[in-house]
Amino acid sequence: MMKLRDLVEQPAAQQLLRLSARDFARLAGYLVVLAAILAFAGLAAEVAEGETLALDRAILLALRDPADLSDPLGPRWLEEVARDITGLGGHAILAGVTLAVVGFLFLTRKRGAAALVLGAVAGGMLLSSLLKVVFQRPRPDLVPHAVEVYTASFPSGHAMLSAATYLTLGALLFRVADGWRVRAYVLSLAILTTLLVGASRVYLGVHWPTDVLAGWCLGAAWALLCWLVALQLQRRGRVEPSDDQAP
Repeated sequence: MMKLRDLVEQPAAQQLLRLSARDFARLAGYLVVLAAILAFAGLAAEVAEGETLALDRAILLALRDPADLSDPLGPRWLEEVARDITGLGGHAILAGVTLAVVGFLFLTRKRGAAALVLGAVAGGMLLSSLLKVVFQRPRPDLVPHAVEVYTASFPSGHAMLSAATYLTLGALLFRVADGWRVRAYVLSLAILTTLLVGASRVYLGVHWPTDVLAGWCLGAAWALLCWLVALQLQRRGRVEPSDDQAP
């Protein structure tokens, strides 16, 4: 009589187990997307009702010199560093990085991956702009702004777009990197960059903390959703497989 171990070692059984693991990971990904969207919706409702204003004000004031609200806490060089970091989430920088990556993917005949990156970032920019128009939350006027701003406050476009862009690029590099150490490094760098950009917006006084938190939630959800769709298209042969999955 065939033992359970012998049954599992059969090629068909191994393929079924791998398929189940992929399906489980994909389902977990969609659940994370749903959770992030629900978190954003909850934040949006609280912001619309003014329930977060006291906490937002407390955090912004805690980051300023009580004797001079125009002066963020910390040495002068830290403010300059924050300005440099916040630029990584600006439209010009993100557009330049995206076009450079898309050009590279196109020249290396990864046209499906190029379309993925371009669609994820462009779609994120459009979604961010539409949400700002819908919510029309004023920028913080509690403290002087350390950089110029022109658009509405909720959600933070820098936080959302840096998440959508850097997490998408991180996922792209993750799939072609060799070894878990390199993959962990790539994803950690993408996440850290996203977090630093969002934190710099609060430190510079141009966003309420809840603006940034909402931007992170929606940007991460958007990046993950785009990637899950890309994986589905890859299974149908419409997006090129990564080198380690190529036949």
